[in-house]
Amino acid sequence: MAISLSVVVLLAIVLVVLIRGGSIKAGPAIVAILFGFFLASTGMAPSINRFLDSIADTISSISF
Repeated sequence: MAISLSVVVLLAIVLVVLIRGGSIKAGPAIVAILFGFFLASTGMAPSINRFLDSIADTISSISF
């Protein structure tokens, strides 16, 4: 839960920076948000979630 919440906050910050910087306009940003929202309700959501969890586990297991 903590990882998914941090990813949501991070992506929200990136989206705000892109909109304010002029790299992406509000229309395409809304489309991207809606795409993610509807993608989360499809059958692909568990696979995407497992993939992102495995990436997070790999990153956290890397020791410097």
